[in-house]
Amino acid sequence: MIVPIAITLATLASYAAGWVIGVPLVLPVLNTLASVPFMVAALWRGDLRLAVARMLLWALSMGVCATLLSYARPNETGALFLRAQPYRAEMFAWVMTGKGAESSPSVFIPQQLEHAALFSVLALVTAGMLAMPMGAVLMNDMGHYAGTLAASSRHPVPTLILAWHPWAVIRITSFVVIGVVLSAPVWSRLARSRVDWRLGTRLLLAAAAGLVLDIILKTLLAPAWQRLLLQVVGW
Repeated sequence: MIVPIAITLATLASYAAGWVIGVPLVLPVLNTLASVPFMVAALWRGDLRLAVARMLLWALSMGVCATLLSYARPNETGALFLRAQPYRAEMFAWVMTGKGAESSPSVFIPQQLEHAALFSVLALVTAGMLAMPMGAVLMNDMGHYAGTLAASSRHPVPTLILAWHPWAVIRITSFVVIGVVLSAPVWSRLARSRVDWRLGTRLLLAAAAGLVLDIILKTLLAPAWQRLLLQVVGW
């Protein structure tokens, strides 16, 4: 129980420190430092399940922090989170009109495949050290969109929930699993620990299936989800 609390508090502290420092490039690094030591400790023992569980908790903590901060202080988080403003503008335009990458498979599929490939390579080559900051940037952008959409909504609470599109949650979960498993070879070798690579293979296959499911759900549901969001937001 101590470690989950520590991960949550460390994540909160990373946002507080990033807020004080005020340098966008520094925040993803601070976010990563809040979680990677706990992941490494689990991988040092060869425990993939524990490492994945810890990083999923980190992702959840980040999502909550980024969303609530953006709801309360949208201008400040727009300046602090890398790429947040362009992503917010793109997603707001989609909510208002239904037009944009979110409803265009020909646009979002290559983009998501590119992100997945880059993230996977970074995780494998750098033992997660560069992949996790990339993940933090993407999480903060999503949280900024969700939080600012709720801040401009007539029904903030349901908007906070609906803005985290189900396919996005599946994609985040898949990225976390990929990042942990592909980080494991370096850390387990350094620690000379035994890792259950059969489990690792199953986890990677599940994550790959999640990325496929993400694309399918996004293709099928995004137009209807946009109309639902527009109704709830009340624009």
